Amino acid sequence: MNKITNEILSFNLNKIYDSLCNRPTKAGFLDERHKREMTQRNWAFDHYLAPRIAEYAEWLELSDEHSNYTYGLSNLHHLVGWVSCVTSATTDDATKIVQEIIDDAWLVDYLSAIERSVASPASAKRIKMIGGNIFGRRIGWYAVARLKKPKLVVETGVDRGLGSAVLCRALLKNAEEGAPGTYLGTEINPKAGYLLSYPMTEVGVIAYGDSVTTLERITDSIDLFINDSDHSPEYEAREYQAISAKLTAGSVILGDNSHATDKLFQFAKAKGMKFLHYAEQPEGHWYPGAGIGAAF
Repeated sequence: MNKITNEILSFNLNKIYDSLCNRPTKAGFLDERHKREMTQRNWAFDHYLAPRIAEYAEWLELSDEHSNYTYGLSNLHHLVGWVSCVTSATTDDATKIVQEIIDDAWLVDYLSAIERSVASPASAKRIKMIGGNIFGRRIGWYAVARLKKPKLVVETGVDRGLGSAVLCRALLKNAEEGAPGTYLGTEINPKAGYLLSYPMTEVGVIAYGDSVTTLERITDSIDLFINDSDHSPEYEAREYQAISAKLTAGSVILGDNSHATDKLFQFAKAKGMKFLHYAEQPEGHWYPGAGIGAAF
């Protein structure tokens, strides 16, 4: 462990111990036996919490991210199973597509080059270091787009545009196989979306403004929809209602908020659609992970 990690661990242990030993309880202050047992039970801290704090210290040093964290996944086999269920693909085909983006050196080079020149040399270095397993649950987005071959993909909330780039890469691959499609991202921040550049812009565009307003203006059917904008339950529900009449029998909705709300589940239930959630397990990262809700 580096110096920063040791300092954080020491600070937390001392602070927790002092707080517990000096606060009154229902039975008075902690007795000496309980204090001794506390130190013996620190194995739980060492086993469960210390690794997360070490990962947090490394993240502080090597990353400049504030949100929408990037990381690999330790449970890719769960994701493969989820993709297979949502798309009705075989497990072998789902495995092949998941591996396709992980092995996509071109996409890694594309993203790191933009980060280096436009935004963050630190992020560029980290992308190159980790490679194609840096996309987290977006790997699932990519796999659904590749296997379902959507004509129109809509994503609300693009931030840097990492999801946009992943989805447009899938559409470019689909076009090579004779199944072209287009991507529309919605974003309220006019400075967002810098990772969507050529050649991704051949198939994708970002509309800036309120996402619900943009969704209401769409006249075509939406084959793949990703909700990832305002994460309040009320706004999430408004987005689903805005696209409700634009769905077809084969449409898929992916919710980036489904680990925190039941809005996509309730929408799927009302529409007679199936619902399935994938819970991601980040690899080597302090963040506990989110997931992907799917209505299909």
